[in-house]
Amino acid sequence: MGDTAITKTTTAGPASAPGPASATGTVITAGQPVSTAGPGSSGIPSGTGGTPSGTGGIPPGPGIPPSTAPAPDATPGPPLLPAARRADADPDGPANSADSANSVDSTNSANAANCADSALTTPITPHDPCAHGFLPERPPVRSLIGTWTRLDAMARAAAIAPDREAAVALVERARRAGELAALRQRVSRLSLRNAEAAAMRVAVIAVSCGWCGIDPQAPAAREVADEAFLDLWAAIAHRIDHDQFVALPTLALHNWAPERKPRRHIPIDQLARTETLVPIVRWAPEGQPLSRLDRLMLAATRLEAHGIWLFRLAETLAGRSPDDSSTPTALRRLVRVQHALRGQLLAEAAELSAAPATPQQRAVLGALVAQSALEPPVLQAADAVLGIGARRLREGRRQLLRRHLPAQHRAWLSAMDRHCAPVRTLAHRGGPDAAVYREAQESLIALRRTYTALVQAAARPTASPLTRAA
Repeated sequence: MGDTAITKTTTAGPASAPGPASATGTVITAGQPVSTAGPGSSGIPSGTGGTPSGTGGIPPGPGIPPSTAPAPDATPGPPLLPAARRADADPDGPANSADSANSVDSTNSANAANCADSALTTPITPHDPCAHGFLPERPPVRSLIGTWTRLDAMARAAAIAPDREAAVALVERARRAGELAALRQRVSRLSLRNAEAAAMRVAVIAVSCGWCGIDPQAPAAREVADEAFLDLWAAIAHRIDHDQFVALPTLALHNWAPERKPRRHIPIDQLARTETLVPIVRWAPEGQPLSRLDRLMLAATRLEAHGIWLFRLAETLAGRSPDDSSTPTALRRLVRVQHALRGQLLAEAAELSAAPATPQQRAVLGALVAQSALEPPVLQAADAVLGIGARRLREGRRQLLRRHLPAQHRAWLSAMDRHCAPVRTLAHRGGPDAAVYREAQESLIALRRTYTALVQAAARPTASPLTRAA
């Protein structure tokens, strides 16, 4: 493999039930790692009602006996595991066997047995957001190795470039050195996890250069962006089967990793809630405080980690009749989750407003806002349940927001659109159940407005010392 060696991936074992989220805050100082148990992390109510045991679920609200609170009908499923190797099978095959004639027959029968075992032991199931929401199944790759270290260095340099011209100059220098062509030839050798890590770095470079709104395969793109970089971009998009990955889900959820190596059995959503997270690619130089753009991405990652209850409640409501007695109970819990997430964003706003920001970082934010690329996946999941987007954003706008998600996540949202349609008929009814549904809609609208205000605060020009003193 030489310098083309890629980080070897291993399959995570079955995840145990996550523990409760940390409720203690951590003061962030310059150059210090960021704890995800920071402001607002204690806003998610703890308890067991409505979530699988041990996940720190949402307790029943006032007036709802705990014994009547229904548990979600979907629990975190086991991760996809490779087929177990038979203990009596020779891993190297029968090539060195003395009796080659008999070894062919024995190998065929062993392969058939292995295939049968695989069909029984390897679950082929679609993506299950109840396990960890839309967060990556495993912590993101902290650093690439081999030839891909060049992409690592290029992304880190582009993120702290003073302006777009400096970031474009970095890409042109890499093209002249042949680095982009070398990386393009090695894309097919990447594992899926490493390809997603490379996609995050490509996304950082693209937005730093002002290229986030272009299609790398469009002929017109070659008049704007570097051709060798576009080829690398398109190859990685093909490898991960996701064309529009230059957006918040990739830039945030794949850019924050636990500071210390986690135990394998801890689910990713619990790690994001309770462990100290550090950015893989910083938008602020090393040794300086996190920038507003860094803190916005961290806030989005925390929002996804605490929003895991929203995904589980969505599965609970899917297919339920509006007349089911458990429907208003689940909707009340949904209201409490959304209120807690809103409180978390409000707590994040104070630290974000006090963080430094450069004109280049504000330009990056403006480009992402112009492409509608800053919508958190958890808000799209709530929208699929309550149907706000179809009325307020219209269907075309909803699909515009979803195009930045992987195919399996878009499929899950489309399924929620269909399965939660009976619950949405409460919007046209009267009575206490319909009032709870409308309260859930209003809480989602308030949550979305709070997130929009957070983005606007991140893009606001930094006040000068003179203005701050006045």
